[in-house]
Amino acid sequence: MKTIVAIKQVPARDSQLRLNSGATWIDEEDLTFEINEPDAYALEEALQLKEKLGSGEVIALCLGPERAASTLREALAKGADRAIHVVCEKPEALDPLAVAKLLAAAVRTESPDLLLTGLQSDDLGSGQTGVILAELLGCSHATIIMEVVVQGGEVRVKRELEDGWFQYIQMPLPAVLTIQSGLNRLRYATLMGIKKAKTKEMRALDAATLGTSPVAATLDRIYPPDRQKQTQMLTGSAKEQAAQLVEKMKFEMRVL
Repeated sequence: MKTIVAIKQVPARDSQLRLNSGATWIDEEDLTFEINEPDAYALEEALQLKEKLGSGEVIALCLGPERAASTLREALAKGADRAIHVVCEKPEALDPLAVAKLLAAAVRTESPDLLLTGLQSDDLGSGQTGVILAELLGCSHATIIMEVVVQGGEVRVKRELEDGWFQYIQMPLPAVLTIQSGLNRLRYATLMGIKKAKTKEMRALDAATLGTSPVAATLDRIYPPDRQKQTQMLTGSAKEQAAQLVEKMKFEMRVL
């Protein structure tokens, strides 16, 4: 079974983020980058599926600038068989539809049985790329996956719902699944895996040559949320003040 895992390179979670001089994006000069955590769980699930089946191929797919090659090397060191790098120097200028179009163009050259992604990215968190990919590829899909079982030409998945409820779905292959974080325990790249990664294939594709016409978004300005403190004095009797407080908590603070 051939499985493609779409991974994204994001700033490390302990990074101190600062805006660039034009306030159009974060300053990446001193940042370190890593695999998006939900995508790391998708990669782990793909590797475990291959181990359970005893055969197959796991391909890591990443859209990003030249530095994203290090993230693909990490995926190869953990056990992916080969990698595809869709080179795009400013991925932050692409919306989820544009990203999905470029990834779909790369996926079509492979015809995988399964395409796994993380539920969402740690940087932008739109949670849309996986489901848009499924629509573009014409595949069955499911989100927030907690368990994957391949049965012949079908896959049975367990979805996480609200309040401790779960849903089980049987769907045909090929399929696109977005994986929930915490599904498995993540593995580390071994020294042997790191050595082997240097000899594994990494194919680079120029985003401009994939035959799609993604529309780039324009970021005019980004900024942290404004934090303001405000004091309001409630007047009237204790009963009237309580009624005013409840109203503000419902309609202004939205905590009730």
